[in-house]
Amino acid sequence: MSSSLDLDFAYAAFEDSTDFTVGLEEEFGLLDPNSLGLVPRFEELRGAADADPVLAESIAGELISSEIEIRSGRCPDLGASLHAQRDRRRRLFTLAAEQGVALGATGTHPWSDYREQQIIDTEHYHRVEDGLKYVAWRNNTFSLHVHVGVRGADRAVLVCDRLRPVLPLLLAISANSPFLDGRDSGLHSARTQIFTKSFPRCGVPDAFGSWRAFAEYIDFLVRTRSIVEYTQVWWSVRPHFSFGTVEVRICDAQMTAPESDALAGLIVACVAQAARDVDEGVPFTDLPRRMIEENFWRAIRHGLDGELLDLDSGEAFPAAEATDRLLAWCAPVRAELGIEVAPPALNGAQRQRRMTDAGMSLPEAYAAVVAETRETYAASTAEATR
Repeated sequence: MSSSLDLDFAYAAFEDSTDFTVGLEEEFGLLDPNSLGLVPRFEELRGAADADPVLAESIAGELISSEIEIRSGRCPDLGASLHAQRDRRRRLFTLAAEQGVALGATGTHPWSDYREQQIIDTEHYHRVEDGLKYVAWRNNTFSLHVHVGVRGADRAVLVCDRLRPVLPLLLAISANSPFLDGRDSGLHSARTQIFTKSFPRCGVPDAFGSWRAFAEYIDFLVRTRSIVEYTQVWWSVRPHFSFGTVEVRICDAQMTAPESDALAGLIVACVAQAARDVDEGVPFTDLPRRMIEENFWRAIRHGLDGELLDLDSGEAFPAAEATDRLLAWCAPVRAELGIEVAPPALNGAQRQRRMTDAGMSLPEAYAAVVAETRETYAASTAEATR
């Protein structure tokens, strides 16, 4: 059995983990700088990055050749991870410009045809393609993933359990993919509909309650040959076997660097607060997945423009209050860890749609988005921390 499915190895990773280390992963579309359509340039950028030792260790492929991922690596805390990621972003945007490539940071490309994209040449992604076919081909999506260290295997599973009802709120806050296939999808996160609602073992996981129950399920998947590596479990929150982290995977890629930073800070605070609540025995009831799915759909369809459900009271509330609700919940741990979160008034989906509602064509709106992405993500480390 490979280490990626070694349950003893994974258990040890969590038992030896350090609380609240942070690792960030951001995905970008590779674009023709003139047409702004997706272009299969990953392998070229991967090769060119070898001249920069920092960048060479920080970029990765992500299914299609017109996508690239940049990683901060494991850092001792949120501040260090943001500092590392800002440096890596600057290096990536500089390299891309030198290679004649622009970078996009929306959850979906607004018009490029998925049928024209190429799967990158790695064993893992060939396995994904062979196993999923159309589901993999259709998944031209871009997201933000945040890893937070959580010590203790049982504790990590309980943290994931407590984050299940939080996922739709984070999705509504991060929604940034209203356009797809050259038209307005009517959704706020078309990325989530394409990926999370199509891939197996994806979206909101069951509540497991213990490492033993979780490990028994993973063992079942292995014994039945349902998976051959742990990364084939694509849940929106999962204990990560290799790193001893809780990984939150629900969010769209963010249009601007400050938005991505703020969202990462909010996610870290939510994971840390869930861990504190576990430690302090704060009462909690594991909700059925069907209840959480109601909010999940509302977040996909209406983002921050609609209503979400308070699943304890059964009452609706404006989705625009999602950020304030999460900030109120995680206020204790934010004070403890010194995490400040300043998201914009409108998320990416709202701002994109307002552009086209005001009369901009889809190419004009996307050009404005790409320019804003370049101006914020490509800033130097010094500028980004002012």
